[in-house]
Amino acid sequence: MVRSHELAGAVVQVFADNQNEKNREGMEAYMKHHFRFFGIKAPEQKKLLSPLLKEYKKLTESERIETARLLFKEEQRECHYAALTILDKGKKEAERSVIDVYKELLMTHSWWDTVDTIASKLCGSYFMKYPDELVPITESWRQSENMWVRRSSVLHQLKFKEETNAPLLYETIGALKGEKEFFIEKAIGWALREYSKSDPESVKAFIEKTDLRPLSRREGLKWMKNKGMLNE
Repeated sequence: MVRSHELAGAVVQVFADNQNEKNREGMEAYMKHHFRFFGIKAPEQKKLLSPLLKEYKKLTESERIETARLLFKEEQRECHYAALTILDKGKKEAERSVIDVYKELLMTHSWWDTVDTIASKLCGSYFMKYPDELVPITESWRQSENMWVRRSSVLHQLKFKEETNAPLLYETIGALKGEKEFFIEKAIGWALREYSKSDPESVKAFIEKTDLRPLSRREGLKWMKNKGMLNE
């Protein structure tokens, strides 16, 4: 796919031409040196990507996917962010099979920053478009051997608000609540906190009757506590 290679190459080139050594050190330290960076902060990334996204506005689904995969082969983290931006631009046209690509990227250069974007934005949009896929995929992913895929299974509905499938969310949390893994504990608390903004009584009742780990419980109750909705 010529256009995919052209776009991926252009993204890498424009980032390389604008790398910032001073920023790079801080960005790599913030991400605990898991990845290399060009040193380009988010606002500048967006500015640099904008003309390329306009030039390649009419990518096909297969071209978007190929571009994303090519960018995820690069070492620098900004390329991975660009890949997710490109996929996000085409999420309304996403085909049913793209969920396999999202899972693939969840397990590629995995860390919370890309995983959370894939889970809440890309997967979230996907399940809004294909609601019949939500239950079987969530049930499958929460049993994955890959911790980041399991984290994603908790975060799929993060932006669903009143449309959240609460029984599925609670079942998924129930399946994972015993894990002594920070990123799972945090995801559980985050998901509960977000849903509490739509149905605080349901979340409060669930937390009260469920043996959650302290971090998950604390995070899950945070919004309600800040709103003065809990009895001290």
